[in-house]
Amino acid sequence: MAKVLRIINRFNLGGPTFNAAYLTKYLHSDFETLLVGGQWDESEESSQHILNDLNLKPIIIKEMRRDVSMSSDRKAYKKIKLLINDFKPDIVHTHASKAGALGRLAAMNYGKAKVVHTFHGHVFHSYFGVLKTNLYKNIERTLALRTDKIIAISDRQKLELTKRYHICNPNKVEVIPLGFDLNKFQQNTEEKRISFRKKYSLEEDEIAIGIIGRLVPIKNHELFIDAISEVRKRTNQRVRGFIIGDGEERENLKKYATQIGLPHVNGEFRGNNPALLHFTSWIKDIDWANSGLDIIALTSFNEGTPVSLIEAQASNKPIITTKVGGIKNTVLQNETALLVNMHDKEGYINKLIQLIENKELRDRLGSNGWIHVKSKFHYERLATDMSNLYNKLLS
Repeated sequence: MAKVLRIINRFNLGGPTFNAAYLTKYLHSDFETLLVGGQWDESEESSQHILNDLNLKPIIIKEMRRDVSMSSDRKAYKKIKLLINDFKPDIVHTHASKAGALGRLAAMNYGKAKVVHTFHGHVFHSYFGVLKTNLYKNIERTLALRTDKIIAISDRQKLELTKRYHICNPNKVEVIPLGFDLNKFQQNTEEKRISFRKKYSLEEDEIAIGIIGRLVPIKNHELFIDAISEVRKRTNQRVRGFIIGDGEERENLKKYATQIGLPHVNGEFRGNNPALLHFTSWIKDIDWANSGLDIIALTSFNEGTPVSLIEAQASNKPIITTKVGGIKNTVLQNETALLVNMHDKEGYINKLIQLIENKELRDRLGSNGWIHVKSKFHYERLATDMSNLYNKLLS
């Protein structure tokens, strides 16, 4: 039986954790997998419930944190080296940047395993200044030279890695989309909708628009706040906005909403105010929230394959999103989602108003979602694709 050591940045709520967890649980039986990851950041939601639901007990390296730290990173690297020497894997598969650097260096030191790395996103634009961005590009180029196979999670990401940023040659990259258990998004939807809308005092004629994800600069939540603020001035429809998630930008975003005169609350609101914006923090049962929402939005400057949009389509919800990264490989333009150029604020607002005022359009976009994602992004397809790749590498 071949052994796979799977290393993830940290066990925070997000696509990489789902991906690593489902691969650990459902990879074909001719593989034994050991799952290793870092500690989630204090500003993030833990993904422990995902691991518990799948009955997984990973090894947590507390020193492998989100921020760069020479001392902590060195300790994490040494622990990974010890794990590799003890487990003796045939394949070391790393997920995301920090795990990708420390895990691949340790695997190269070991020298007896095939090395695979998955880019769940990248930091090659919109995260840092020019000097720091170039440093990260050069690190990834160097690591790629001694990586046996690089996984891109979309065709667009492969193009960025190979043609735009020249991280590696195209023949080194395999495209394997993410995979999830999406069935819950189709179950008891009316019951969940009633429960969500009762909690937030939403009337049936109020249109609930949600954005789901970490509150960090790259997600560009200010555009969402601007859009909600402008929509209330330009349409007679009753609208409520929901920012679902948490992170370092929370207080700044609340201040921004106040600055532009958009009333907002934390969590629930007992009343009837069509201009309200809710900061809900994290909601673990996102299928419950999606059932209660009418439109799901994304405003990011950069994305790999956004989980929130896969889940939105699994919930048969219409989407409005910026056109960045792997989003065009995640949604179907004008069939499940309306896409807008990244810096076109006016275009984003106008398309959101179009969705708000046209129920037939919302219903059409929403109805196509489940058909699109139910096989393309299912965990069984993911496990099969990855097992096939591993077998090719080992043969």
